[in-house]
Amino acid sequence: LSAAGGCCGSDVKQYVYGGWAWAWWCITDTQRISLEIMTLQPRCEDVETAEGVALTVTGVAQVKIMTEKELLAVACEQFLGKNVQDVKNVVLQTLEGHLRSILGTLTVEQIYQDRDQFAKLVREVAAPDVGRMGIEILSFTIKDVYDKVDYLSSLGKTQTAAVRRDADIGVAEAERDAGIREAECKKEMLDVKFMADTKIADSKRAFELQKAAFNEEVNVKTAEAQLAYELQSAREQQKIRQEEIEIEVVQRKKQIDVEEKEIIRMEKELIATVKRPAEAEAYRIQQIAEGEKVKQVLIAQAEAEKIRKLGEAEAFVIEAIGMAEAERMKLKAEALQQYGEAAQLALVLDALPEIAAKVAAPLSKVDEILILGGENSKTTSEVNRLLAEIPASVRALTGVDLTKV
Repeated sequence: LSAAGGCCGSDVKQYVYGGWAWAWWCITDTQRISLEIMTLQPRCEDVETAEGVALTVTGVAQVKIMTEKELLAVACEQFLGKNVQDVKNVVLQTLEGHLRSILGTLTVEQIYQDRDQFAKLVREVAAPDVGRMGIEILSFTIKDVYDKVDYLSSLGKTQTAAVRRDADIGVAEAERDAGIREAECKKEMLDVKFMADTKIADSKRAFELQKAAFNEEVNVKTAEAQLAYELQSAREQQKIRQEEIEIEVVQRKKQIDVEEKEIIRMEKELIATVKRPAEAEAYRIQQIAEGEKVKQVLIAQAEAEKIRKLGEAEAFVIEAIGMAEAERMKLKAEALQQYGEAAQLALVLDALPEIAAKVAAPLSKVDEILILGGENSKTTSEVNRLLAEIPASVRALTGVDLTKV
């Protein structure tokens, strides 16, 4: 944005680009001009070229007002107070004029085939003129070129025919050259193929020989490796078998220990379940038998003691009775001395049954009396002996000798 003005009739102008400036209200005159890029489309219709062919050319140009201080002042002098469209029209007419003049100096082929060079030429020729107006041409390109008499199409047809002719010739020559080259290539190919086959055969033979050598070496190494493997395998199998034997020995030892412990356990179980109960039962039976034996002994001893005591008591009674009787008999004997021996004997005989009854009274409580001895004569002798002792007893008690009666 550019501004220009004066104060109190002064001719001094101040230009400001992209900034700000002080301006006195109602005193300072300020004007603006656009610095934006302007797009122009110059067009030249039916302009004769150097060969007299009329062409219509359209282009596109990008222009803008330059911001250098001197050039900005020139642009302000030329365009200050005008709008953007007025500026475009001035620049457009300048570009179209130069475009027409340049078209008249060039041929159709130069214009059509080298558009960039044509646009560059227009830009170089028009740049000084628009530059003197403070305008800069940023870019200029040719957009389209055509004619109304089909010159370009005819030119294209001719060119196309020439191109086709040249193409056919080129194709024929190429096919010829290709045939020749193909034959040469085939020959070279066959030569190379034969050489390659020969080399392949040689290489194959060398390969087979080398392969055979390698196979032989591989077989030798394989055999050695197999033998080493078998030897190592045998060693490992031997180690494994030895370890298995050791394991079996350990297992058998463990089994023997287990069996021994099982035998000990069974013995203890038998002792606990059979022997101990049997011993306990035997001990119980023994104790019962001994108890019964002691009981029987004690009973027998008690019975014997009882019988002895009873016997002693009875004997004491008998003795007392006997003594009493003896005393009585003594008195009686003294009395009987007056009767004579016949009377004494009668008294003794009368007293014998009673004495025998008293003596045999303890024996009456005995259920059975066993006389040890297997011979009847001995028993008889014992009885006779007992009977023989009666007179002595009677004599000891009464003083009467029955043997003399």
